[in-house]
Amino acid sequence: MASLDSLFEAARTIQAKAYAPYSRFKVGAAIATPDGQVFTGCNVENAAYPVGSCAEAGAIAAMIAGGQSRIGEIVVMGEGESLCTPCGGCRQRIREFAAPDTRIHVAGPAGIRRSFTLDELLPFSFGPDNLTDR
Repeated sequence: MASLDSLFEAARTIQAKAYAPYSRFKVGAAIATPDGQVFTGCNVENAAYPVGSCAEAGAIAAMIAGGQSRIGEIVVMGEGESLCTPCGGCRQRIREFAAPDTRIHVAGPAGIRRSFTLDELLPFSFGPDNLTDR
């Protein structure tokens, strides 16, 4: 798996490329797959709210386009003093490709601020296994 430092740097690099002219809140995300590949995404806003896309969604799309389907861990980097945790929709997107114990690291410009498991951020989640347990 990629190192946490390299994931942080990948998230920082892609965050700078975010398109956020309306909120002026740039977010970057970097995913490491279990085999060490890294995929990134940034938020892309649109004047026709809420048509924009989140950084996590972009990173997941890049991962899928790259032929991978499992998230080993993810770094989400935001700005400001508050924790930039994934929104509810992105928590569900991450759930589709991650295990309950997958680490989600929340970062700011100075480094990792806090780490969570997916299960901590999205307890009792609905996922693919719910549809196969029928």
